[in-house]
Parts: sequence; C-alpha cells; structure tokens
Amino acid sequence: MNRPSACNALGNVFVSELLETLAQLREDRQVRVLLFRSGVKGVFCAGADLKEREQMSEAEVGVFVQRLRGLMNDIAAFPAPTIAAMDGFALGGGLELALACDLRVAASSAVMGLIETTRGLLPGAGGTQRLPRCLGVALAKELIFTGRRLSGTEAHVLGLVNHAVAQNEEGDAAYQRARALAQEILPQAPIAVRLGKVAIDRGMEVDIASGMAIEGMCYAQNIPTRDRLEGMAAFREKRTPKFVGK
Repeated sequence: MNRPSACNALGNVFVSELLETLAQLREDRQVRVLLFRSGVKGVFCAGADLKEREQMSEAEVGVFVQRLRGLMNDIAAFPAPTIAAMDGFALGGGLELALACDLRVAASSAVMGLIETTRGLLPGAGGTQRLPRCLGVALAKELIFTGRRLSGTEAHVLGLVNHAVAQNEEGDAAYQRARALAQEILPQAPIAVRLGKVAIDRGMEVDIASGMAIEGMCYAQNIPTRDRLEGMAAFREKRTPKFVGK
C-alpha cells in the first residue's frame, strides 16, 4: 500500500484498486502467501479516509462502508494465507484490514486500535466481529468501547498479533519478519495449506461436531492430490518433498 498523501487511508479509489488487485491475485495459483505492507514509512493504514467521507451524503456513506466491508471479506476469503505487516499506525479500518488477514506481525513501536468511538463512530468493516473472535468478547468490548490504542508489544501480549519485533533503521522490521514467516509457509504443500485454512475458518463458525465434518471434507479433497503422494514418498525415502500444488 503506497498512498503517502493520505497515510494509506482507505478512500473510494484506493478501495477499488485493492479489490481489483485481490481479484487478479485470487486467480493466480502461483500465489502461495499474500503479504500486506505499507510503502509509507511509519504507517500501515490510517483507516477510512474521513476527509473524503465528510463530502459524502448519508446514502453515499452507506454504500462506501458496504464496499469497505466487502474488501475486508475478500481479504479474509483469499484462498492462500495472508499476513499483515504493521510497521506503523494501524487505526480503525487499518486494523480491520489487518484483522481480516490470517496472521499479523507488528513492529513493537507500531500503534493500533479500533478508535472509531473516539470519532463518534463504531467499527463498520468487520471490527466488531473479528476482534472478539481474535481476543474474546470481554476484551474486544473493552478495546472498542474505550477506543484504546495499543503498541505492537501490547498487542502481542494480548494475542492480537502473532509476532512483535523491534523496529529497524529502515522502518520495515515487521515486513522483514512477515517475509521470514512466509518463507516458512512456502515449502509446505499449497493445497493442504489452503484446505487447512478453509477447515479452520469455516469450522470456527459452527459447533465442533460440524467442524469435524468440515475437516473431514477438506481432508478428503486432499487425498487424491499429487502433493500428498509426494509427501508420503519423501517421508519413505528420507528426503525433502517437492510440492507442486497439484
């Protein structure tokens, strides 16, 4: 993301660009992991573009927020694992974008929070739903009700981010850690990883018995793959498997 004039704030044009990029990448089976990072030093995403929103009618605001919610849903539904690299401010919609990702890495000095109540608003792009699923209901309510801001270190203690790292001189420590995390995922069987994501995401929304059934269906889809046979052969032959995503 590289919109320095607005600190990567999510305006109509920017949202359209992100939606178009996601649609293109979704069709590319070579994409194993998708990283979201900022090209603007000191900021990940400042949230929705409130200056642009001020010029909208109530009806236009409703349409825009619906598109913003659709963007977050598209990120959450992306078939490959997604990682948010937060090297700076991730506020409001910026944190909602990170919450839509599978994994989150932050610089310890990064600042994040669902601050909408401090602006007379409430989270409208998935924050009220994804934060409780991430942290639990009571803690999510506390953070949303107060509009509290957290450092990357505090977010890691709470479990909001997977990793918090000291910032470097280049200002991209979280991105570098996210790349290292992606490198751990890349060698694994891509179909199995994608099906694992489906099983987790869909299973978390139902009771455990239904979740077990979902896991069973995903497992059955993986059985005929060449990658499963390669994995078994590599184990038998005591070598590193070479997965091809088929």
